[in-house]
This record gives sequence, C-alpha cells and structure tokens, in this order.
Amino acid sequence: MTISQGTASLQAVAAGDLARYYLTRGIVAVGWVVAAVAVGTSNPAVAAVLLVSYPAWDALANWFDANGSGGLLANPSQALNVVVSLVAALAVAVALRSGMNAVLAVFGVWAALAGLAQLVTGIRRWRKFGAQWAMILSGAQSTLAGAVFVHSAGGATVPTILDIAPYAGFGAFYFLVSALWLIFSNRRRTA
Repeated sequence: MTISQGTASLQAVAAGDLARYYLTRGIVAVGWVVAAVAVGTSNPAVAAVLLVSYPAWDALANWFDANGSGGLLANPSQALNVVVSLVAALAVAVALRSGMNAVLAVFGVWAALAGLAQLVTGIRRWRKFGAQWAMILSGAQSTLAGAVFVHSAGGATVPTILDIAPYAGFGAFYFLVSALWLIFSNRRRTA
C-alpha cells in the first residue's frame, strides 16, 4: 500500500464517520419534529422538555463530533457551538417562565450563533471532505432563521413549538442530505 492509498483509506474512514454523525443528527431532528407536532402542541410539559433538549442535544452532538475530529481545541467553531448551545438550553429553561415570546427570542439568538459556527465548520471541512455545501447552506439558513425568530419574538402573536418545528425540520433535511452525499461520494472514491 502506498502512502497515498493509506491517506485515501483514512479519509474514507473519516468521511464514513462524518456521514454516520450527520445521519444520526438528521434522524434525531426528524424525531424531535415528530414529537413536537404529535405531543408538544398539546402538552406544555413535553413542549418544555423538547424546547430545552433541542439546543442541549446540539451541544452534545457537537462535543462528540469535535472529540472525534481532534478535540475541542482543534475545532474552535464546534467548541463555540458547544458553549453557545449549552447556554441556550439553560436560557430556554429560564425563558419558559416568561413565556414563548422569550423562548423564541432565545432560540433566535442561539440559531444565529450556532448557524455561524456551523457555517465556519462546514467551510473548514470542505477542504478535507468536500460535500459540505448542505452544511454551509444550513449554517447560513440557521443564522437567517435566528434573526427572523428574534424579530418575531417581539410581535403580539404568542408563538408555539410549531413556530420552531420547521427550523428543526430544515436542519434534519440538511443533515440527511449531507450524510447521503458523503456516503455516495465515499463509495465513488473507494470504488
């Protein structure tokens, strides 16, 4: 085996791990949307748990991903995402006492900051793995959605978990597209 073959096989393993990570993120997001629509709309306690768990899950997922990619120090955008997401989970728990407008505002700030971190991570990974266009689009869309959430939070209409569910749905879509793209790209590369 030559050095280039060894490097290609290491890159294929890393791309496979990243594809599994994206697939897991997508499936969990789909599950969150289904739970939000099926139960969260009629049960405020379940909605509260879902609203706190979404950024908490994002923190955990980014932590695992960063650790599998050289650690938090080697992945500063993901380290930032872990911190921002943990703070957001706590802030959502506090904001629930003030109402859904406050929760939507917290989600907006979190979505914007987490989106920027995801955008940076996607750009950085593009060089190594390619197939990051969906993650880059997702990061940009998250940042924009965050601004919309913050603006909407100041309105007279009281938001619900259904105002956040499409955001999670688009996240699921982007993660699943990225997973499939990496899987097919990896198969072409190793064939």
